[in-house]
This record gives sequence, C-alpha cells and structure tokens, in this order.
Amino acid sequence: MPSRKFADGEVVRGRWPGSSLYYEVEILSHDSHSQLYTVKYKDGTELELKESDIKPLTSFRQRKSGSTSSSPSRRRGSRSRSRSRSPGRPPRSSRRSASASHQADIKEMRKEVLEVKLTPLVLKPFGNSISRYNGEPERTERDGLPHRNTEEKFHLSEESSYIPTQHSLRPRREEIKLKDIDSKEENIVATKGSTLLKTSEGPATQTKDLEFGGVPGVFLIMLGLPAFLFLLLLLCKQKEPSLLNFPPPLPALPDLWETRVFGVYLLWFFLQALFYLLPIGKVSFRFYAFLLSAAAVGAAAYWGAELLYVYRHFLQLALAALAFAAGLSAYLAVRAAGAPPAALAPASSGNAIYDFFIGRELNPRIGTFDLKYFCELRPGLIGWVVVNLVMLLAEMKIQNRATPSLAMILVNSFQLLYVLDALWNEEALLTTMDITHDGFGFMLAFGDLVWVPFIYSFQAFYLVNHPNEVSWPMASLIIALKLCGYVIFRCANSQKNAFRKNPNDPKLAYLKTIHTSTGKNLLVSGWWGFVRHPNYLGDLIMALAWSLPCGFKHILPYFYVIYFAVLLVHREARDERHCRRKYGLAWEQYRQRVPYRIVPFIY
Repeated sequence: MPSRKFADGEVVRGRWPGSSLYYEVEILSHDSHSQLYTVKYKDGTELELKESDIKPLTSFRQRKSGSTSSSPSRRRGSRSRSRSRSPGRPPRSSRRSASASHQADIKEMRKEVLEVKLTPLVLKPFGNSISRYNGEPERTERDGLPHRNTEEKFHLSEESSYIPTQHSLRPRREEIKLKDIDSKEENIVATKGSTLLKTSEGPATQTKDLEFGGVPGVFLIMLGLPAFLFLLLLLCKQKEPSLLNFPPPLPALPDLWETRVFGVYLLWFFLQALFYLLPIGKVSFRFYAFLLSAAAVGAAAYWGAELLYVYRHFLQLALAALAFAAGLSAYLAVRAAGAPPAALAPASSGNAIYDFFIGRELNPRIGTFDLKYFCELRPGLIGWVVVNLVMLLAEMKIQNRATPSLAMILVNSFQLLYVLDALWNEEALLTTMDITHDGFGFMLAFGDLVWVPFIYSFQAFYLVNHPNEVSWPMASLIIALKLCGYVIFRCANSQKNAFRKNPNDPKLAYLKTIHTSTGKNLLVSGWWGFVRHPNYLGDLIMALAWSLPCGFKHILPYFYVIYFAVLLVHREARDERHCRRKYGLAWEQYRQRVPYRIVPFIY
C-alpha cells in the first residue's frame, strides 16, 4: 500500500478542481483505499483531492517585488529601453510606435490574467450512495463519456479576481462584470501578481441577508434579552409569582451590583481558563475541567467557603456575568476591526451593530487560546452544574429538609448527565454552526456566559421557593421520558459525527446517502432519515423532562421548554437556508426523501 505524503492537520496548497489555481488548505483525513485527501479551504469548503493536486507551501515562492510578474517586454531581456536611431533602422513611420506596442502588451496581459478557464469535473460517489446528484443532470455522448462543454471563461475584475458564490464543482455560467477595465489597463499589468495572490488566498466574504431581523432586530435583542432575564429571576424569587403582577418590583441598585461579587465571577472565569490551558494530554479534550472544578468547589466548602453565597447573590452574579460578557463583546469588536479577511466569520456583514451582535471574527484567539471554543463549553456550562448544586443546598436550608426533594434530585441528575455528555463529546462542537458559521460576538458571549448558567438552571432555582412533591410512579415516567430523549439525542449525534469522520467506515455501510456537488453526502437513512434534525427532537424531549418535576402550579418552570422550542425552530430555519445555498438542487431532493423537520408527521 503506498504511503501518504501529507499528514492530518498539515497546511498545504490544494488545486481548485477544474482550474490551475492553488489555495491554502488544511489536511483533514486520508482514505487509504481511494488515495484521496479530504481538505478544508479557508472558507470552510471541504473537498477530496488527489495527492498530485496538493503541493507543500514551500513549493510556492513569492517574489520580492510588489508584482510577481514582469511585463512581456521585460521578460524578453534588455530591449525595453529605447535607443538612438541608427542609419540601418527603418523610418519611424514604418515601425510600430512604443505606445502601440505597449497597448498590445497590455491586451495580452489582460487576457492572460483575467481569464480563468474551468472545465467540468465528474465527481465519484461514495460506496454507500444511492444516487449521484450534483444539481444538474449529467449529459453523456454516444461513447458513454461525460459530455464536456467548451471551456467556460470567468471574467474577473482587478480588485477581486474570481470569487465562487457557491461551492459547486459543476460548470457555472456566471460572470462578474468588468468595471471600467479599459481605463485601468496599465493598473492591471502593474497588479497582475497581486491579483493572482488574492486569488490564491481564497474567497472573500460575500454580502448576505441579515438574520434576526437585521440591525433593528439584533439591537432590540441586545437590549431586551438581558432585561427579560432579570425580570424572570425576580419573578421566580416571589413566593406567589403571577403573570398579572408582571413586571415584578425592581430592587435597588446596591441589591444588583457589588464589586466583590464581580470579583468572584472573574475568579471563576479565569480559574476555568487556567484549567483549559493545563497540558494534560488527550484527556484535555474530555471533561477534566469538570473534575478539577468539582475538586475546587469541594475544597472551598471544606475550608469554610459558604456555597449559599451564590444563592444569596444570584441576581448580582447574573449582572456581573452580563457586565463581563458586554466587556468581552466590546473587546472582540475592537480587535476584529483589524482582522484579515480570511479570519472573518461567514455570518458577518460589515455593519458595526450587526457584527457586534453576531461576531465579526470567526475564531478569535489570544495566542493559542481559542476564546470562542473555551466560552462555548467551560465557564457557563460547568457553572450551570455548580448553580444547580447550590440550589439543592438552598432548598434543604430554606425548607428545613434533611435531604433534597425527589424533584430537585431529578432536575440535578438530568442536567448533570446533559453537561457530562457535552464535555465528553466536546470535539463534536467543532462541526456546529456556532463554530463554523457564526462569529464570536455578543450573541454567543451573552448566551454562553449569562443565559446558560442563569436560565438553564431555572428549574432548580424555582424549586427552592416552590417545592413540589413527586411520587415514585410519576418519577419513573419522567425518567423514562428523559432516557428516551437522551437516546435519540446521543445516537443521532454519534451517527452524524461518525459519518463525518469517515464516510467509508464499514460500520456505516448500511446508511443511504445523496451525493452533492460539494463532495459531501447527505444522510437519508438511520436516525437522519427519520426527521431532518433528530438531535433537536431528543433535545426537546429532554427539556420537557427537566420541567415536569416542578409540577403544574405555574408556567414559569416551562419557560425553558418554550424558549428552547423557539430556538430550535429558528435554528432549523437557519440550517435550511444555509444548506439550500450550499447543496443547491441536491438539498431539494433530500427534502423530498426526508420531509419532516424536527417532529415526525409535522412538516
């Protein structure tokens, strides 16, 4: 078996199929059977390339001058400088003038630089594909070979070169108009090298439709969500909460802000950052941070720290987290102003307000410290478990109980399992929309650091002042519901992650797929042939199981279920738009094969 030349994770140059242009790519995996490399371009496109289409970075040398190519007259030697007329030279009128020669050279260069020739590429489906579908029917000649059209010419402007608007390998008949090209001919020659360099650096960010209601929508979200969070917490603290008394009385400012509480929150955040940076090997991708955090909390309790401090200062901690998230968002917006185009998120727009919310930079890092990846799972998610533990202790103290209630035990156990599962499968986060599409701005900073620990723990917070006795038969039904949702959630996600890692795994040979023009396959069997988002279905079932132990005296503990349903429906709609643009007509065929979105029998 021939040995592979490039290792996983290596950054190389990969040829864009159908052209002679090479872009910077990262090696993701290698198939020893087909001898194809799966690579990822800077804009997130993943394709399979032959080894002959991949070259190391060292084979591309950039010239020292600003232009990587000289004009045709300079390439011919030293005849570019004009000389005095000799008697043997023909008269000036019989020779081509210097300007005419220069214009001819410009036209030659213009043709050479601005026309990129692409030919159709026939994609081979994987072994478990049920059909080959690249968005267009394949035309064949009489000899059975794929019909090849004449070479398509893409006319490029000098500023942007060729930018693919969809990651499709079939021939496209799209043109980017030339703007004032005749008046910029000399500029084209002077910037030929830089134009090709821009092309090799990958596609630029395209203007997209703004989500969340555009700029007005995200502005209202940034103002409204924090206020709504505090109103919910205030309402939940009341002995007899009623929507008729909404909004509840607002506390004084000293009851909401205390510098010492802000210091406690900073201590928690930077403690998690320290755990994130510790070199503990492979387990660093698991849940060692949770174990270290549990040990730290246990040690603090042993040495006399009062954990009920968190409950008594719950509103102040929420405000401290909000202030930190807002400050972090401001820092991210300032640093993103100088970020290179390749580092920008596909969801960014160029509008300052919208990008402050959605995030302009895709994966901001301080050295090797990935801010977004860290915040997604560490301080907020582990903080959620700590808050639940504190609420359990607060329930025992306030209600004078020797042991926690069965309802509180169920809530803590269910949500602890959910957090441990997320930390154990931490690497699966790398393929989510939060990581691959959205930038890191206020939306994720607020969601990860404020919304998760203070709203996801809402059931436990509710049970502290509103006890509910759950019988064992009812508890058994709730546990069965929780396990049902967890099985759907975990099996669906595991199947998806295994298929993404190795589509040719013999264990997955039973799965049926639809091949797409991007080189990827869409699952249409297994869990993903049941509904389009079986993981969302499992999530919703688990969310309902978390709320049922709180009883039916008030709708407050069911706020999470309602919110989560709206969130997942909105995210499903975002996924739908993204996949329709990415996979084209193949996505329409997929929708026909899997008509149900999240819940069976509901389109």
